[in-house]
Amino acid sequence: MKDAMDASQAASSVLTAVSEGELTPIEGTRVMGLIDSFRRTLELTEIEERLQVLE
Repeated sequence: MKDAMDASQAASSVLTAVSEGELTPIEGTRVMGLIDSFRRTLELTEIEERLQVLE
């Protein structure tokens, strides 16, 4: 994942995998947590980069 759009696509893939029985709901929840954590890290990194440019 490189941006929020990638995170959205990953989340969609996880939901599909859960709905098709490839992942259990618990597994899906755990993976979604990882995706969300990484998405937040990407957002914070982007904010920091913007602040450095402004300084």
